[in-house]
Amino acid sequence: MTEERMRILRMLEAGQIRAEEAAELLAALEKSPEAEPSHGRWLRVRVTDRATGREKVNVNVPLGLVEVAIRMGARFAPRTSSVDPQEILEAIRSGTVGKIAEVEDIESGEHVEIFVD
Repeated sequence: MTEERMRILRMLEAGQIRAEEAAELLAALEKSPEAEPSHGRWLRVRVTDRATGREKVNVNVPLGLVEVAIRMGARFAPRTSSVDPQEILEAIRSGTVGKIAEVEDIESGEHVEIFVD
């Protein structure tokens, strides 16, 4: 869990999240037994450039922090996104493993995949 705390603090330092959001993430990390790496349950988001195939983003979030992360991520997601955060949460709660969503954004040239590992 120390690694996750450091990631949160680095995001705060870089201005990627606000102090309130960092506090929320840290609190969720403390409360959630699922957030421990030994449980091996993660939400993984991978964004690749469609033209080059180059990976642009590869983020792993402990499942115990997913609800907080989805609320924060909603600020950055395009309003036209076809991915419904509630569907992602339902897939996780139902125990789905593997790819749970995939989006091709032709306008921005990105391919987004969401997995539960």
